[in-house]
Amino acid sequence: MTVLIETNEWAQRAATLAHELHAAGKLTSPQWQQAVCEIPRHVFVPSYYEANEGSMVATETTTDQPSRVRWLNAVYSNTALITKLAHDSREAQPEFLSSSSTPGLMTRMLEALDIHDGQRVLEIGTGTGYNAALLCHRLGAANVFSVDIEPDLVDLARVRLAELGYHPTLVTTDGVAGLPEHAPFDRIIATCAVPAIPWSWVDQTTVGGIILTDIKLGLNAGNLVRLTRTGPQRAEGRFDAGQAAFMSLRHRPGASERVPYTRAPRDNPITEHTTTLDPRTPWTNPVVWFLTALRIGPHYRMGYTGGDPRHSPNAVCLSTPDGSRSEITLAPNTDGSHTMRHTGPRHLWSCLEAAHQLWDAAGRPDWPRLGLTVTPQIQTLYADEPTNTIATLSNQTP
Repeated sequence: MTVLIETNEWAQRAATLAHELHAAGKLTSPQWQQAVCEIPRHVFVPSYYEANEGSMVATETTTDQPSRVRWLNAVYSNTALITKLAHDSREAQPEFLSSSSTPGLMTRMLEALDIHDGQRVLEIGTGTGYNAALLCHRLGAANVFSVDIEPDLVDLARVRLAELGYHPTLVTTDGVAGLPEHAPFDRIIATCAVPAIPWSWVDQTTVGGIILTDIKLGLNAGNLVRLTRTGPQRAEGRFDAGQAAFMSLRHRPGASERVPYTRAPRDNPITEHTTTLDPRTPWTNPVVWFLTALRIGPHYRMGYTGGDPRHSPNAVCLSTPDGSRSEITLAPNTDGSHTMRHTGPRHLWSCLEAAHQLWDAAGRPDWPRLGLTVTPQIQTLYADEPTNTIATLSNQTP
């Protein structure tokens, strides 16, 4: 059921959101402030999912006034909203397929693109269409191109954008290929995560143009990077000072393929030793965890475990699909070390210790000191200067 939302119901909320983002330093340009104030986000998010007693429940617009107010308040808050789910009969929890990203992250990325009048922008990941609407407001629909792997999302976005009078070029395709038939572009913005930069994106960007995307090697392992194409065979840039979290780019509609985890045999040998590294490092040092993910690969699980469920956890656990598992006690020993128990073919905690040593030798860089150089042959991570290479990213097409 479609429920009409009067302008006076949403306009003040949109203006308040713009003010909050400006106060937080996430929205400084008057042009983007105007876009946030004048683009009705609720048109693109008529419903969303939220967790309720262990399951995801749809919340949508309604004629019931209290419910409508609650929905509008959520839509015009600086909050990411889940908008599409995929259910897998083998998994208790559904996989998130699409969301309307946090508005503050959207505006921070749009401003980082340094867009100028007349420039052509390709968006990888149409999603709800809200970000495309902001781009259309700023540049005009003729300069906005957007792709997504989900046909229904593209169709819905096209209808919702048309309601506002915008008719950008929307295409259902694998985002890794870009949109060569409409290239070149002055800017490419990806609202999804990739493990490495597809060369097709660089190839479709003008020299001097900008690419902004989320490099993610695995769960919590990565950040936004802003690259400039400096020549025909090269792009280079720095990582963002903040954090970003996007869903991974998928190559087919629906849920991504689940990776099965091997259960280690009960009689598997267990080795035990001590470590001086803080067991919470995966959460407290994102750069080290990024370097660790380069070593252990994109598929892993990590979390707190052990102890009586009525009390706090007593260990951190890392595991990978091949049956490798490392468990590190949270409580320090009398000498300040932590006890580590390992089983399986790979010593996961040693990978993290090696990554920490690499980070330490590079001068303990934070995100803004890290850069990425991309050529058709190789993608290298560096600290401070391109000649100070730390690691190499896979240059395979993601």
